Amino acid sequence: MFDVVILAGGDNPKFADSTRCSSALEALVDIDGRPMVTYVTSALARCPEVGRIFVVGPKEALSVCSFGPTVTVVEGGDSIFATAQKGLAMIEDDRLTLVATADIPLITPAAVSDFLQQAAPLQAEFCYPIVTKETCESQFAGVKRTYVRLKQGTFTGGNLFLVRPSVVKRCRAAAEQIIARRKAPLALCRLLGWRFVFGLLLGRLELADLEKCVSNLLQLNGRVLISRYAEIGLDVDKPSDLELVRQAARRLRTSDSPYTG
Repeated sequence: MFDVVILAGGDNPKFADSTRCSSALEALVDIDGRPMVTYVTSALARCPEVGRIFVVGPKEALSVCSFGPTVTVVEGGDSIFATAQKGLAMIEDDRLTLVATADIPLITPAAVSDFLQQAAPLQAEFCYPIVTKETCESQFAGVKRTYVRLKQGTFTGGNLFLVRPSVVKRCRAAAEQIIARRKAPLALCRLLGWRFVFGLLLGRLELADLEKCVSNLLQLNGRVLISRYAEIGLDVDKPSDLELVRQAARRLRTSDSPYTG
């Protein structure tokens, strides 16, 4: 079984009026009467491959949530990376661990199981899912995502990954560089390499090129997998995402729906 770390420490001013408390914590955004993060924990708890679940973020703010018996809340850090490290510190260094964000409320047990079943046999140190544009648009009409064109198709990134805690310690410096430069295109291009960037812009790269770039940057054995579940790539980070998710939650509010519980 796989333990899970859920990153629930990020504030988003866009949703300051969308929670049921004074906090702007994204994890607490209200969806159909429930905090967003509880949809994620509920889906993961129903996944047969999942064991312990650690929700990492401000414990006081998260105390308004009702979590199941497999969930432990851990105080987060002052950055995304620090929060991830706090959660991964709860797990043995060499134990493959699933890391997910708290803003994917439509995630399903089936989507998580599919990813874990694809990733586990590869014995990689890091596995990351991507989803085709066609899959996203066919399952969620009107969804707006950021896409990258590769030879195999046009993809958006997922919001979970499988990793060994020991690897995160090893690649901290490189990961922090990527995070620090994520909103500075020229600096990020220098880090990735211009040849890689031009290949990406022209749609000439293959999945293997993407894997090689990630592996070299982070100094690990990384793999990229294609998921057929659009909900893996559907995070809530702007008002239009929230409205789409709320509409979907209302449509799927049935006792046997995989999106509720």
